Amino acid sequence: MNADQSLYSLLHTPDGPPAFAEPLHVGRPNQGDREALFARFTQALDRNWLSNDGPLVREFEDRVAAILGVRHCVAMCNATVALEIAIRALGLSGEVIVPAYTFVATAHALQWQEIRPVFCDIRPDTHNLDPDCVERLITPRTTAILGVHVWGRGCDVDRLAEIARRRNLTLLFDAAHAFGCTHHSQPIGGFGKAEVFSFHATKFVHSGEGGAIATNDDELAEKTRFMRNFGFAGYDNVRYLGTNGKMNELSAAMGLTSLDKMDVFSQGNRENYQQYRRVLAGLPGVSVIDYPAAEQHNCQYIVLDIDPDACPLTRDQIVWVLHAHRVLARRYFFPGVHRMEPYRTEDPRAYLSLPVTENVVQRVLVLPNGSAVSAAAIGSIGEIFRWAFAHAKELGARLPASAPPGESFAGTAS
Repeated sequence: MNADQSLYSLLHTPDGPPAFAEPLHVGRPNQGDREALFARFTQALDRNWLSNDGPLVREFEDRVAAILGVRHCVAMCNATVALEIAIRALGLSGEVIVPAYTFVATAHALQWQEIRPVFCDIRPDTHNLDPDCVERLITPRTTAILGVHVWGRGCDVDRLAEIARRRNLTLLFDAAHAFGCTHHSQPIGGFGKAEVFSFHATKFVHSGEGGAIATNDDELAEKTRFMRNFGFAGYDNVRYLGTNGKMNELSAAMGLTSLDKMDVFSQGNRENYQQYRRVLAGLPGVSVIDYPAAEQHNCQYIVLDIDPDACPLTRDQIVWVLHAHRVLARRYFFPGVHRMEPYRTEDPRAYLSLPVTENVVQRVLVLPNGSAVSAAAIGSIGEIFRWAFAHAKELGARLPASAPPGESFAGTAS
């Protein structure tokens, strides 16, 4: 939508310009110590060893495995490839039960291998798989349950594990959000047959691009190591169907440098999370999701629940206002994977069995976080909310109540 001049004036403070000169992104990369990073780059260049299971990759794997408390970490070029390799190594086929409330790559990793993702509803309190719904979706074609630890809050691992054991299914997890988090005081990473982590640049600990399989299964770890290198098990010896999924030394260097600052980054996230709770307190219809106090969290995601019955503006109207001030808030995981292609065409009525997902995708709003977001910036975001709510009647009359998938909010930020 292109904003006219009157809307532009309405959406800005009386002084005129947006609140922020530079955009605030949800996942702007945290940066570690540059000297340490460049020193590692120099080591790799001096060794003239840039890929193929180099020493920096092995060090990265060892450190990640120690943090997760698992026997094996198999580093990959990204989490999507890591998930695809894990799925193939586990021999999955037929149908796999997966939430529709997740990043589309979770489903794509299955569909890419001609496995049908069967979309399951979520619990409204955790945004994770509802085990009761999982049980109802199991058919003779089901081979696995693929849970997702959304926002880094652990799935109901015990229930899912019990179902998987009883129904003879494989259980694995997409843990892209959950590095450095715990569930029942245990590090997420060792649940199920395998857990897959993302070290994409948007994650609080990252390698620029990267992912990893974490597992305590010795055979699975060995197999996935071969599969990430075209299936080679030695010179001229190809043991498995494989692909090129290797992490390179420069990505590992960035990952190691990020790990050096892991505690600093997570502490900064926690402080920002508490600051957001303070500045948004008391706003009608707006709540910041809780992270259980008994667990360890990376607090990477500042997730708001916008109650349409209590909030004076719709979730999407709030996004229009924030984008006008260059606060690039996002609607995760709108509109739900089941409403994206190719899944929408394959099962256009999937939404009928996903009432909680359908509700959550209309309510969730994620705000910027990370080392690029200061306490002062969060204070300004709180002021934008309060200003918008004070002008809700006029804003509500001028702004569309919703924006469809693919609609840009950029028109209000020009």
